[in-house]
Parts: sequence; structure tokens; C-alpha cells
Amino acid sequence: MDQENPEGNVSGVSPEENNLPVESLEGRLAAVTAERDQLSAEKAELNDRLLRARAEFDNARRRAERERSDFLQYAAMDLVREFLPILDGFERALKMEGASSEYAKGMDLIYRRLSDTLKRQGLEPIETAGRQFDPNLHQAVERVETGEAADMAILGEFERGYHFKGKLLRPAMVKVAVRP
Repeated sequence: MDQENPEGNVSGVSPEENNLPVESLEGRLAAVTAERDQLSAEKAELNDRLLRARAEFDNARRRAERERSDFLQYAAMDLVREFLPILDGFERALKMEGASSEYAKGMDLIYRRLSDTLKRQGLEPIETAGRQFDPNLHQAVERVETGEAADMAILGEFERGYHFKGKLLRPAMVKVAVRP
């Protein structure tokens, strides 16, 4: 409740203001209302900017977490790629004839261990036998004109291709049939 000061006026209001005409009070009321509306609009704008900034921050945080997860998932990809020539060498050695039985068994054991270890890490060979040529998975090294096989059928594999955790690590190098 308003208190009166010793002069009999409402506190905070000068004597001149107590006797102002109605138009002047309405003008002040309109000015205060306009200021209130302006402050309300500024508040709404600041609130909207805050919400947008929070949303951008949340999106950036989620994107960073996804990139970190992808990085961790595929961090071993380069290391596995370095092992592929070794795996190829073992495959070629196992196909050679004339090696002693004990030597071949030892090579096969080492090859299987290495292959199993890489498979557990996410390495998957690309199957080519009996498949159609797919430029997304295969690299045509040789084209052979033949009427015995379907057009673009894979006739042989020079080097095995691999996926690593669903991503193409190396395309398979293949021989492809072409209709004459």
C-alpha cells in the first residue's frame, strides 16, 4: 500500500504529478506499456536465442560423440591394411607345391591364426567366386572375351578384396568375362 509522506502526497510521486491532467497520466501509462512490450519482446528474443544456442551445442556434442565413436571403431583400419600383404603372401605360399608337409602345416597354422585374429577385429573377405562384377567391390585387372560365361561374370581372382567393419578396405582384383 502506498504511504503518504509529510506533505500528504503518495510516496515516490512529486506534488506536481499528483495534480497532473488525465491526458498526461494516460501518456505515461502508454509509454510504460510500450516499454513493457519492448522488454517482453527482447526477453522472448533472448529466450529464443538461448534455446537455439542450446540446440546447436547439443547437436555439436552429438556430432563429436559420433565422430569419436567412428574414429575408435575404424582406428585399426590402417593397421589391418598393413597386414593384408602379409596375408596375401601366406595365401600364395600355401598354394605353392613342393613344400614339405611339415612346412606346409606350419605355414597353414600361422596363416589361420593371423586370419582368425584379423577376422575378430572386423576383417571380412569379399567373395568373388561365381559372382557378377561390381565396380564398388571389384577392380577388373583383366577382361577375357568368352561365350562360355555370362557377361561381366568373374572368372578368377588375382588378389582377394576385404571389408573392414562393413567398409571397403581393398577391392578384389579380378578377371572378368566379356561377351564377344
